[in-house]
Amino acid sequence: MVSIKEFANIDLRVGKIIEISDLEGARGPIYKAKIDLGELGVRNIAMGLKNVYTKDELLNRLVIVVANLDPKNIANFISEGMLLAAEDDNGTIALLKPDKDLKPGSRVR
Repeated sequence: MVSIKEFANIDLRVGKIIEISDLEGARGPIYKAKIDLGELGVRNIAMGLKNVYTKDELLNRLVIVVANLDPKNIANFISEGMLLAAEDDNGTIALLKPDKDLKPGSRVR
């Protein structure tokens, strides 16, 4: 179990995908994206969603981002966060997103 105090340490923010391209040299089907997090700035984030979404489906989309993860080097690309997604028993993956048009950087509580 995770305590509410531990959960409160995770910084979840609304982000907007403002640029997306293929991550060359990655072992799997991965995109690299620039995501606007408002007051936190623009972050580079790797996304293993190439088999799920097209670039056009992702561009300008609002997403939920874990904004305070340690950076990770993926195929010489420094990923500075993680998008939240859900997966069902059939392997269907769906990105989590706000159901209203919130500004980038809005806190998720």
